[in-house]
Amino acid sequence: MAASTPPSRPRVPGSGLAKGLAVTLRTMTRKTVTEQYPDAQPELPPRTRGVIGLFEENCTVCMLCARECPDWCIYIDSHKETVPAATPGGRDRSRNVLDRFAIDFSLCMYCGICIEVCPFDALFWSPEFEYAETDIRELTHERDKLREWMWTVPAPPALDPGAEEPKELAAARKTADKLAERQRTDQPGQEDRS
Repeated sequence: MAASTPPSRPRVPGSGLAKGLAVTLRTMTRKTVTEQYPDAQPELPPRTRGVIGLFEENCTVCMLCARECPDWCIYIDSHKETVPAATPGGRDRSRNVLDRFAIDFSLCMYCGICIEVCPFDALFWSPEFEYAETDIRELTHERDKLREWMWTVPAPPALDPGAEEPKELAAARKTADKLAERQRTDQPGQEDRS
């Protein structure tokens, strides 16, 4: 059985042109909302992805960000340094020291994978977006520039007052309450013994 098609409306010649002109007239009468960019800075949303800032003190040179980057635009160089033992008879330790941390923003696709995989919170999104260069080779920014951008990173949003308490805080509070209760019950017993 053939499916019946609904009857089509008869086309009025020029109706498409009339609709287009109506849209044009409607937008012509509205006030423009163009902002003059260099003179008036735009109001950016809180989660703007501008550039990546580096908090160098947290970087342990684990290389996770460079390995997970789909564009391979993060360059890290480091060396090992021996740290003497903290206690006598202890053994010396070795640690990685960051020599170079650079991001090539001409390759970066701003996916944020490097920020997500960093286990030590060394990388953050900064809303800074005015870093254009006349030469593409100058878009590779070294750690001193990335460190400067770190100070433009906005503070994290406040926690929702109606949200559940984090499990870690709840467990710590429960342990502290148990210890306080134990100390309260132990104190009267100590008075009886004396």
